[in-house]
Amino acid sequence: MQKLKNIFVGFLISFIGSIPLGYLNVVGYDVFQQFGLNATVLYLFGVICIEMFVIYFTLIFAKQLMENKKLIQYIEGFSVLFMFLLAYIFYSSATKQATETSVLEKYVEYSPFVVGVILSSLNFIQIPFWTSWNLYLLNGNYIEISKSRKYFYVVGTLIGTFSGMLVLILSLNFVTNETDFLAKYLMKVIIPVVFIGLGLYQAFSFYRKYKK
Repeated sequence: MQKLKNIFVGFLISFIGSIPLGYLNVVGYDVFQQFGLNATVLYLFGVICIEMFVIYFTLIFAKQLMENKKLIQYIEGFSVLFMFLLAYIFYSSATKQATETSVLEKYVEYSPFVVGVILSSLNFIQIPFWTSWNLYLLNGNYIEISKSRKYFYVVGTLIGTFSGMLVLILSLNFVTNETDFLAKYLMKVIIPVVFIGLGLYQAFSFYRKYKK
């Protein structure tokens, strides 16, 4: 019963956490648009390969990581800058002429799995995210990680991430196919604006947390 509970809790947290529109989902949507479902599945496997190690080690060392305030501060500061960088990358890529080859296409045509691994490795914000959640779940006795039970929790989180991202990618594809406005402006305007908004929000939170 505890193993099933670990799977369910891990799935629920990860599924909900993967739904917001982050850059991994945006790239996954772009992969789906250009190369189809099989490439998208490979991309998602690359993403969760890195997440598997992040979740496992933040689960084991959650308390030690939370006590390392400097590390968490650097990670959160880098994430702010990364959001603005992503806004620029997606805007500049979307405004290229149709005859030009996008940066993403040069890589995905070789191995979407590797693209998923690389981009997931750059998603540093997942370290404080999973550190905080794992510590909360452990302190609240929502999960139990003795012996092999920790692996059931990790499996649940990976299934949740894969499912949540795939649902969002397919939903975005459906909505853009049904709505001309989104199809025209999603990658060129809406996504960059979302990343700028996230960057501003994270910058404000960073200021309140560390500078005020």
